[in-house]
Amino acid sequence: MDRDFLIDLFADFGPVTIRKMFSGFGISADGTNFALALRAGLYFRADEQSIPQFEAEGSKPFQYQTRAKTVTVNSYWQLPARLFDDSEELAGWARVALAAAQRAALRKRPKARKAAARTAAAKKPVAKVKAAAKKKKMASRKKSSS
Repeated sequence: MDRDFLIDLFADFGPVTIRKMFSGFGISADGTNFALALRAGLYFRADEQSIPQFEAEGSKPFQYQTRAKTVTVNSYWQLPARLFDDSEELAGWARVALAAAQRAALRKRPKARKAAARTAAAKKPVAKVKAAAKKKKMASRKKSSS
C-alpha cells in the first residue's frame, strides 16, 4: 500500500496523517495513531469494546515473528478485506479505531504524570545532597587555605 492509496481509502473518514513506520505507515487523526499499514495488511486499533467486531468478521490480531517466537499484538487487528471496497463502512470502522486509540491514550496519561512527579521528587533530594556536598567541600578548602 502506498501513501496515495491510503489517502484515497480514508477520504470518507476525513483527513489523516500518514507517516513512515517500520515496514509501512502509521495512520493518525487528531494527533492519535489509530491504524498501521504494513506489508501484511491494514490494521486498526482495537480494545475490549471493538475486538468482538473484528472477531465477528474473522479478523486476526497483528502478529510478527522474532527469532524465538511469534508475537501477537492484541491492540491492532486486521481490517476485513471487504471494507476496501466500501469506503463509507471503512470510515465507520476507522472512527471506532480512533475512539479505541483515544481511550488507550487516556489510560496512559495518568501513569505518565505520576512517573514525571516521581522523577521530579527523586531529583530534588539528589540536588540537595549535591549542594550540601559542594558546600562542605568549599568549607574544607577554606580551612585548608587558612
